[in-house]
Amino acid sequence: MQVPLQVGALDAAIIDLDGTLVDTLGDFAGALGRMLHDLALPPIDATQIERMVGKGSEHLLRSVLNHVLAPMDEAQRAIKIEALFAQAWASYQAHYRAINGQCAQVYPGADQGLQALRARGLRLACLTNKPHAFAVDLLHAKGLAGYFEHVFGGDSFERKKPDPLPLRKTCEALGTQPARTLMVGDSSNDAQAARAAGCPVVLVTYGYNHGQDARSVDADGWVDSLAQLA
Repeated sequence: MQVPLQVGALDAAIIDLDGTLVDTLGDFAGALGRMLHDLALPPIDATQIERMVGKGSEHLLRSVLNHVLAPMDEAQRAIKIEALFAQAWASYQAHYRAINGQCAQVYPGADQGLQALRARGLRLACLTNKPHAFAVDLLHAKGLAGYFEHVFGGDSFERKKPDPLPLRKTCEALGTQPARTLMVGDSSNDAQAARAAGCPVVLVTYGYNHGQDARSVDADGWVDSLAQLA
């Protein structure tokens, strides 16, 4: 699907990571499965995890715990989640650090799309809700780090997407105006943040949009492959 934007009207692009550049569902499933085992809690299916990805690690862990503890009544479940959260966080961080990138695949067309944007003179930054250290390690593991002048994670700023602050801060780092900085992502988080920051936005039609079709999200265009950004 073609993008109704002229590259000549842009100076830079901000690219999301999970679900946009790299399919990391396998990494999430592996780390969360090991975490749940550590806590002696029931497993969770990867199809359920896919709907929970995109709003940062804290949100992901709380969503997973809420799901596996669903048989408890709401009040008891909330108490249990708070009691378990510190242990769950430490376990998840350790397992994700160990597995990061091992069960992940770069999406077809991602390299071509990044190459095309760079060839047209656009400056590139990666902006993700994944913790910064994990994002940097993953980009290096998948050979994508060299495309980006800056990499920012969910812990790089005071707030995460869908808040516009991370996009505004990334534009400041790039030295570009939001109106001339394209946001490329896979979910409503990216689109909402871009709209509020004043950035044009294109969404990929694959990825993790909380179980919803990306075409249902308010965006300036959609692509089935990042290669179409050329």
